[in-house]
Amino acid sequence: MSISFKHALSQKSIYVAALSTCLIAVVAFAVLSLLIAEDNRKNNEDFAKKTFFRKYESVESEFRNIEDYQYLLRELIQKDGLKNYRDYSLVLNDLNKKRNLLTYSWYYYDNSNTGKYESNNPLSGLFKERNKTENSITIQNNGSGHFKDLLISRKDSMYWVSYDSLVLPEKNILYYGSTVSLDDLHQYFTNVDKSSNTYAYVFTKEGICITHPEKKYIGKNVFNFTDIQSKDTLCSSTKSGYTEGVASSEYLGMEVTRFIKPLKTDNFDGYAVVNHVNFIIDENTNKVKAYTVYIFLAALFLIVTVFILFQRSTNIAYREKEKIQSEKNLLFIENEKMHKAEVINQLQQLKNNINPHFLFNSLNSLYMLIGINKDNAQKFTMNLSKIYRYLIVPPKENIVAVAKEIDFIQKYMELLKSRFDEELNFQLVIKNPESLKKRIPYLSLQIVTENAIKHNVATIDQPLEITIEVDEKGVTVRNTYQPKTEAVLGEKFGIDYLNQVYEYFKQNSLHISVDGENFICFLPLMN
Repeated sequence: MSISFKHALSQKSIYVAALSTCLIAVVAFAVLSLLIAEDNRKNNEDFAKKTFFRKYESVESEFRNIEDYQYLLRELIQKDGLKNYRDYSLVLNDLNKKRNLLTYSWYYYDNSNTGKYESNNPLSGLFKERNKTENSITIQNNGSGHFKDLLISRKDSMYWVSYDSLVLPEKNILYYGSTVSLDDLHQYFTNVDKSSNTYAYVFTKEGICITHPEKKYIGKNVFNFTDIQSKDTLCSSTKSGYTEGVASSEYLGMEVTRFIKPLKTDNFDGYAVVNHVNFIIDENTNKVKAYTVYIFLAALFLIVTVFILFQRSTNIAYREKEKIQSEKNLLFIENEKMHKAEVINQLQQLKNNINPHFLFNSLNSLYMLIGINKDNAQKFTMNLSKIYRYLIVPPKENIVAVAKEIDFIQKYMELLKSRFDEELNFQLVIKNPESLKKRIPYLSLQIVTENAIKHNVATIDQPLEITIEVDEKGVTVRNTYQPKTEAVLGEKFGIDYLNQVYEYFKQNSLHISVDGENFICFLPLMN
């Protein structure tokens, strides 16, 4: 079986691919869950609106039934006056019971001549003591019906009383109207739609609660026991004609979607409120999500299994690849060792050539100096013995601190001044003292300055100027460029030596250039 190691994936790549796949699956599952939740939320909102309209229509219908009943009473009473009002009330109440209507018809006849009254109204005390209103709340309305409406509290129950009056001859007054038990009204609204998670209540324009599933709130101001604000009743500013928002239920103690819509008839001006409980995730949604989780886990298990099998099938290839790579690394290391040993041997040969080469040049200079100036020859000999100690024990790595090279070149230039005197000018400039701690090739400054003297004219009229400048990047040796006319014979031991040192340490190489009247040699610093 042949295995292509070139295209084989690394173990890390497999883990990254497996992790990426799992991450994509998790993200896909999260997105799917969000889409399911969002779809459920929209369905829930649509269902809430439908139940709101259904509830509102039932509330509005009952209020109009109560109002229509009032109109019927008025029409009958005003038609026959006092003649048949007892019979009308009795017949209407019997019909209401058979039709399961909430209203109760009543009358109250006040005879001003005899001071007696006649009534079938259990709440007749309201008209006996009309000045006492501590147990009643007046519902204000400016509708065209012109009925008077009161909320009356009797024996832990509240009643909505709507009535009118007719002044008869001899100043006798007939009060007639209908009464609705608010407990019965609430029960009716509850039975309209038992399956929906909603409840409704009605309040007047002033905020007085007409009906509520919690009896203690009836007759209270909704702005005091709910979080409804005045802006929530500004339904005319909305296109739909009602306001919708999320609120906290004062009745159930949980989050609900609250709908508020004006409820207006000829004899009532107020608002109907329908609260829908927010069941965001119902049983069907939970099942869908559960199935999604099962599918996700099965897919994830399949993916992990495939990756495990794939990893096992490629383990042999990885081991073979690592074995071959290890053998290649060993060969590469051995080759590097051999190459370094060869380079070190070449550098050592160059260094061995430099020391006698330097001594030969120095003795040659001494020979020439003896014939010119014996005193300077003696001084030259003394300086040569001092600086030659630096050459006796050369460094193993062929690089030394810049400070040592600077100290050596200063002594070396003193040696040369004994020979050349006014023919040679030397200047040392240290711009960055921190660079003195770094290193350059051994004898590099001596090699460069020796080349400058060897290849350029140096006379009293045309002295050779050499400047050594140390900055943060390296050491620059600059001399006046005035080459000799005749060719200079000799081997290039020095330059070859410097180039191989920089190549061995993989540093920036030696840089030599001519800039106008100056010959420049730049030695990069090494750490």
